Amino acid sequence: MRDIAELASEIIAREGGYVDDPDDPGGATNFGVTIHTMRRLGMDLTRDGVVDALDVRALTRGQAVTLFLGHYYERPGIARLPERLQPSVFDMYVNAGTNAVKILQRLLREMGQGIEVDGLIGPRTVAAAEAAAKAAPDHIADAYGIARRNYYLSLADARPSSRKFARSRAGGKGGWIKRAEEFISPRFHLSEAEFKARISAW
Repeated sequence: MRDIAELASEIIAREGGYVDDPDDPGGATNFGVTIHTMRRLGMDLTRDGVVDALDVRALTRGQAVTLFLGHYYERPGIARLPERLQPSVFDMYVNAGTNAVKILQRLLREMGQGIEVDGLIGPRTVAAAEAAAKAAPDHIADAYGIARRNYYLSLADARPSSRKFARSRAGGKGGWIKRAEEFISPRFHLSEAEFKARISAW
């Protein structure tokens, strides 16, 4: 597997710089780090006694990498998962928190593993992931990526304000879908026709 710090840098490149989209529940965000995360960690970078959008703007790329490695890779236990799964689960954890693990746990249940869907990477989830990776070594990463893509599409189905993240202004694949498909083999990417058919009800 590639160096994990390199993966963190790639996540930052996908996340981009400062944004504060009213339709994004994450609120003010910089390099993929939300204001909620910075408040939870007490990251008062401007030292004015409050953690607000100015602190989010002040966050550096290096600080974001350090935060990702400590709080989105090591602390949740992603390092304990099979190597094939780590890049996509790590990327999704930055994007969606514990939902990244819940997506994996639901997938593992579909593959016959009797585990709870609680968003925590404990011994049972690790064992189940290892068993699934051993049973389907050439497909487990694709299966997770597809489940992740389906999660994004389901969010957009239920929340019209989020559809702009799944569908571009031109009607093609939006950032969420492109991001998921970066971790899916090209043969499993949705074609333009398949994507348009999937979102036709929007």
